Amino acid sequence: MQLTVLGCAGSAPGPDLPTSGYLVEAGGVRLAVELGGGVFGALQRYCDPYRLNAVLLSHLHLDHCADFSALTTYLRHHPSPPPSFGRLPVFAPSHAPGRLANAHASSEEELASLRLTDTYDFVPLQAGRFEVGEVSVDVAPMRHICEAYAFRVGIAGKSLVFTGDTVPCPELVELARGADLLLADAAWREQAGRANYLHMSGHEAGAVAAEAGVGRLVLTHVLPWSDRDGVLTDATESFPGPVTLAEPGAVYTV
Repeated sequence: MQLTVLGCAGSAPGPDLPTSGYLVEAGGVRLAVELGGGVFGALQRYCDPYRLNAVLLSHLHLDHCADFSALTTYLRHHPSPPPSFGRLPVFAPSHAPGRLANAHASSEEELASLRLTDTYDFVPLQAGRFEVGEVSVDVAPMRHICEAYAFRVGIAGKSLVFTGDTVPCPELVELARGADLLLADAAWREQAGRANYLHMSGHEAGAVAAEAGVGRLVLTHVLPWSDRDGVLTDATESFPGPVTLAEPGAVYTV
């Protein structure tokens, strides 16, 4: 299984730093996990969009799904789509069809009839497991300020977990238990004084990784104005295993 970081900024992009987006490839399956601002351009360096097997959206804040509109424009208006291309499965929160269609409707009347179902097969996320080809995806609800989920992607005994946006919670620890790699939200250095149910600090992400017994921790979603080196240092104090900061273009083999 291979994880390619397409974007990793939290909340807003930085210079040459798209927001959340990742490409997971395993067993001939290609999953786009999040499509934040600037991610679709990066995706095309590594994968023909028509070769995606599914899109996974943990939640619908724009730093995680803004470029879904770019993917939609590409798939719906490219002059030479592959003849075999059908509807692309999109695993997302239950309100995704209406929310994502808003970017393509010019009026309320058009929005009422536009649900993008000519291009996508929307599947509402819920706790449990689904499969895409040989790849399994376990889903658990997270604690954020909106409907949000984390994913555990597995194949042939290997697994990686993506937290989405969340604060530490038992559901995340259980989902991540024994995973080979944890790709964890680590927005800032200190949680104190921050709003509840937003993000983890570097220290908290490290503590979750340690409690879950993961093999490797990759920190992502660091805010552009946060102290990246400080977030990394805090995580290494909580987690004794290998810890790195996600960077666009970084590739991890699981």
